[in-house]
Amino acid sequence: MRKEKDSLGELEIPDSAYYGINSLRGLKNFPKSGERVNLYLIKAYFQVKQAAAETNYKCGLLFKEKYDAIEEAIRELLKETDNAIEQNSQEIYSKIITDPYQGGAGTSLNMNINEIIANKSLEILGKEKGDYASINPLDDVNMSQSTNDTFPTALKVASVYLIRQLADSLAALQNSLQKKEVEFKNVLKLGRTQLQDAVPITLGQEFGAYAQAIARDRWRVYNAEERLRTINLGGTAVGNSVSAPKEYVLNVCSILKKITKLPMAKSEDLIDATQNLDMFVEVHGIIKASAVSLTKICNDLRFLASGPSGGIGEINLEPKQAGSTIMPGKVNPVILENAIQLCELVKGNDLIIANLASSGNLELNPFIPMLGHLFLKSIELLKECTINLAYNCIDGISANAERCKLNLINSSAIAASLISTFGYETIQELVNYAHKNKIPFVKALMKSKLLNEKEMYNIISKELGIKIE
Repeated sequence: MRKEKDSLGELEIPDSAYYGINSLRGLKNFPKSGERVNLYLIKAYFQVKQAAAETNYKCGLLFKEKYDAIEEAIRELLKETDNAIEQNSQEIYSKIITDPYQGGAGTSLNMNINEIIANKSLEILGKEKGDYASINPLDDVNMSQSTNDTFPTALKVASVYLIRQLADSLAALQNSLQKKEVEFKNVLKLGRTQLQDAVPITLGQEFGAYAQAIARDRWRVYNAEERLRTINLGGTAVGNSVSAPKEYVLNVCSILKKITKLPMAKSEDLIDATQNLDMFVEVHGIIKASAVSLTKICNDLRFLASGPSGGIGEINLEPKQAGSTIMPGKVNPVILENAIQLCELVKGNDLIIANLASSGNLELNPFIPMLGHLFLKSIELLKECTINLAYNCIDGISANAERCKLNLINSSAIAASLISTFGYETIQELVNYAHKNKIPFVKALMKSKLLNEKEMYNIISKELGIKIE
């Protein structure tokens, strides 16, 4: 064990640990939620430190030997983080030990990042971990920085990475729905408004409307990236760049842009960008809107697939798993149910994020750790939910054309399509006759000799612009 000291005293740290005393205090101070800091936030934080180190070196503030070691350490830690993102290894979490729900506006995470970079750098130089006289977590790794400008910057970089992935997943779902729109374009069925029978529609038209809703969500999410591109890096504690040289402030954002290959830019007002988090509320509102669209679509599909014998049964969902421990053969719409629950989490996160953003005080919002964690979590939940919905549900849906036809001809709602041909009163009389005699409207229509079934479908298909097979 090695001993490390801070202003509060001493703690023993395992000799092999890359984290230090501040990380350990952060671990001990907060309840363990069982969740971990988002990997993209970790990655982005390392990139922020990389940009800061390079800028400090170019400004003549960080000597070459220290810079080279810090740069190599960060590259190795970034590789380790990428491995975790690709699910090859979770080794990075032996180093990032702080809980995502932490007090201190993210200081615990910043300290954790600083300490593991410092100790990794010391290892590269062949020195003992904890030898902070050689490379110091604060004086060297955190040079020209504060938690208050590095944490929000890392959060925005991570958000842009994930927003792009969400936009791609929405595009995949939109594509799946559009394929079903084409596949079902001639499947005539009963429309429904307020869960009551309505005029005929095609199954393809229903799926086309779903695709359009997701297309809007995709476009909104794609454009939302713009709200997250302006950063306060260089603003240090409150945005007025105290303890950061002017040359550093002028160059660090462009170097971060080079490293991340993302269009990040220095905010015109670093004080505003340090204390206000409204852009996360705005963007999460767009994410919530996507969750609302998905919930509506999933509930519709559950309704259309209900039964299959005693319900609507107009579409067939691909069976995924046994649905009951007591009812043999029962299969449930589990993918849709899972998606709805994940969307409810996103909607709940939206309220928490709004409350946390409004609870900041003066020059800083100390609640950014939870706000940021839930923000990134919502994006990842929705991304995974959307991908799963596309490939594990929508792609496997088939039409029950016979049930669609049966539900349609058993309903008097089909009568509305004939009003322009025969007039309202004539059709109303037939509807009343069908109700009075408790027979389907189509039978009443056939008895009337006004037209036969084929002629009826020709009128409907002409109105809807489809070909009924």
